[in-house]
This record gives sequence, structure tokens and C-alpha cells, in this order.
Amino acid sequence: MLQKRIIVCLDVRDGKTTKGIKFKGNVDIGDPVLMAEEYYNQGVDELVFYDITASSEKRGIMIDLVRKVAEKIFIPFSVGGGIRTLSDMKEVILAGAEKVSVNSSAVLNPSIISEGASHFGKQCIVVGMDVEADTSKPSGYGIVINGGRTRVDLDAFEWAKRVETLGAGEIVLNSIDADGTKEGYELTLTRMISEGVGIPVIASGGAGTPMHLADVFNKGKADAALIASMVHIDGYTVGGIKEILKGENIPVRL
Repeated sequence: MLQKRIIVCLDVRDGKTTKGIKFKGNVDIGDPVLMAEEYYNQGVDELVFYDITASSEKRGIMIDLVRKVAEKIFIPFSVGGGIRTLSDMKEVILAGAEKVSVNSSAVLNPSIISEGASHFGKQCIVVGMDVEADTSKPSGYGIVINGGRTRVDLDAFEWAKRVETLGAGEIVLNSIDADGTKEGYELTLTRMISEGVGIPVIASGGAGTPMHLADVFNKGKADAALIASMVHIDGYTVGGIKEILKGENIPVRL
């Protein structure tokens, strides 16, 4: 069985790591460069950096901060926020990112996925999907863009299948309804997408305990789990989480 990945997410606003609940009420909690180095030392498998207001503010990503984080870690590093063009992708990769995450820009211009995959390889292209329950959609879930501010007329399941066809290397599945609640991942949604596509799915939103990760791996069929509050605020360490998962017979890299 393939090892399951633990990924720490740094949501960044105005140069600070920040955390909210359901994409609202964000509070600044630290320096992303120092935090990235700490999680690297704890043994995290990958790190994700999101400039969470770049798209809504229609500006480019904070590239100097991306570069500073990349200098401190030697693991796969994914960067997203305000990436709209191949030039933006190239800039982020040259700053030290191994993967580029597109979200709102992919919805507004789906060809950015295929263009990015063609130029940089599909392994570099991550599509972030911000999803919330929507009974008007066939799957029961719809897509939201601009940092949770704007609903669009897309069914989450159909969009996931389309981004795979366009060349995405993996999907980060962000449940807005579960985000920051610490009540567990949205397992129905995660399993639906994980079983519906042939590329890795990273579950995001809702982690509060190590058993929530066990559930999203076992029941949600996710390939990786994104965590934030658990390590930012609640005192868990990456190594401690992995030890508990190992005790649950979940394959992780120690």
C-alpha cells in the first residue's frame, strides 16, 4: 500500500500565517517562514503555501515570501494564490516551489491546467477545489471561488473529473463546510471524488484529531491529508500524529 502523506497548510495573508473557520474570521498566528522550518524539522511530508487573498484582490502572489520559505525546507512545496498565467507558474517554480496550485483561475480559465501540464509536467499542476454543500447540484456539492466568496455554476464531481482530463496531477479538496471546525473531514465528499478520479486527492478542512486523519484515509479514501489548526494551535506535532496513525496500521513515512 502506498504511504499516506501528511501535508501542513500555511494560509498566508499580509505576510502572516492566518487561520479562520469556514473561510471567515481569520486570525494571524505566526511567521510562515519560521513555521515552515519547524514543520519541516518535525517530519512533515509536504508543505502548502496559499496566499489566500491574492485572487480576490486581483494581485500576484507574494513571491519574496515564497522564496524565503523554499530556502528553509527540502520537501515537496506547493504554492497557490493569484496564479493566472504560465509566467506566474514559472515565477513560483523558479522561487523554489515543486508544485503550483490553481483554484479560482482554473475555474475562470480551464486551459491554464492543460497549458501548465504541457509546459511543466502534470506532476507540477495541482488544482484546488473549494467545495460546499449545494443541493441544486447533481452530486450535492458545488464549487466556490475567490476564497469562498463567489459561487459558480459547477458541480464538484464533474469539475474534478474535468480537471483530471485537462492534465491536473492531483486535487486538493477543500471542504468549506468543514474548514476550521476540527470536527473531522467531509468524508462523503472526499470518498466521492477519490473514487471518481484516477489522480491523488488531498483532503482538506476539518482535521481536529489524528483519528480524523485515520478516517479520511480509511473511509474517505484520500491519498493525503492537509492539516493546519492541529499543529498551528492545538499542540500536536507531525511526528506525534504519524505515530498514532502507524498504530492504526496506516502506512506513513516516519
